[in-house]
Amino acid sequence: MELVAGCYEQVLFGFAVRPEPAAGGDHEQKWTPVADFTHHAHTASLSAVAVNSRFVVTGSKDETIHIYDMKKKVDHGALVHHNGTITCLKFYGNRHLISGAEDGVICVWDAKKWECLKSIKAHKGHVTFLSIHPSGKLALSVGTDKTLRTWNLVEGRSAFIKNIKQNAHIVEWSPRGEKYVVVMLNKIDIYQLDTASVSGTITNEKRISSVTFLSESVLAVAGDEEVVRFFDCDSLMCLCEFKAHDNRIKDMFSFEIPEHHVIVTASSDGFVKMWKLKQNKKVPPSLLCEVKTNARLTCLGVWLDRVTDTKESLPPAAEPSPVSKEESKIKKEAGNIVQEEERQSKANTKKCGLTDDSNKPTKGNTLVSTKKRKVVEMLEKKKKKKKI
Repeated sequence: MELVAGCYEQVLFGFAVRPEPAAGGDHEQKWTPVADFTHHAHTASLSAVAVNSRFVVTGSKDETIHIYDMKKKVDHGALVHHNGTITCLKFYGNRHLISGAEDGVICVWDAKKWECLKSIKAHKGHVTFLSIHPSGKLALSVGTDKTLRTWNLVEGRSAFIKNIKQNAHIVEWSPRGEKYVVVMLNKIDIYQLDTASVSGTITNEKRISSVTFLSESVLAVAGDEEVVRFFDCDSLMCLCEFKAHDNRIKDMFSFEIPEHHVIVTASSDGFVKMWKLKQNKKVPPSLLCEVKTNARLTCLGVWLDRVTDTKESLPPAAEPSPVSKEESKIKKEAGNIVQEEERQSKANTKKCGLTDDSNKPTKGNTLVSTKKRKVVEMLEKKKKKKKI
């Protein structure tokens, strides 16, 4: 496996992690992270990272998405569709990547040909975060327009809009997709899919920077402090907390491999740490390994060298709408401001190009090499100097 972490210093770090056989009387297996690569493709700080079975993609304040081939350990080029900082990147299986940015646009990318399949004007302000339902049929996004938006990914259109009281900066589906959480500053609203209403609110001590589900009911929460807390989404109680770092925690990632349920944390203190979770979540996890990058880390991912991925792609648009069940659950909400966007979505289709415009040459429809992009940037700078 490989830990990948982006930082303010414009670099993506890769650390290969290998288990070592347990020594004589040791019960705990030792894990050793070894520096594997550094990727210097961006010209500004990294803001998002996502991983599938072949590629790592990084988003940056330089408005580009860079692709790194983990099998060949080479730069695979850049996607340049967005205007503004890339705020979120999510793979669904091996075939699709979804990106969001400060331009308010959500893009759906073909992760084989690296073409922009759809470009959706999603929010009036920035897109701050997005999350794909485990079925691949729905997505949620939040933005600086104080809305939570539900997207029908089968038809590539807006399904519903919910007005919320504050700007949310994180939204996340649970592993089975039966609930989702919306994070605003230091508060987490927990929504049930069958009612689409808030079932409870968790309050953290400081502003939250990252959440990750450890199970359908247990949520790990980290923020502008050194501590990670595990909360029960049903009782809303804090199950345990532990000091993970010496500075604020910027990102977390959890995954399961045989005999291990692992959570990885990255902090402004420059450390990436791997923790082994206990079966009883009231017991703090034990440290498996750590590595110091000497950089101010911003985002994190874990690449697992798996041959196949069961989730190959988003459902084809040709299928009869299988999202009706999920949509009807969301419709059941009473008394909340949820509006179906049928008329607006038709208007937006013309405005935002929700139809598949893959035949038309668009800014993001081709892969741009790093060298070519840097040459273009140099030429633009020269032009600006001449004008001055």
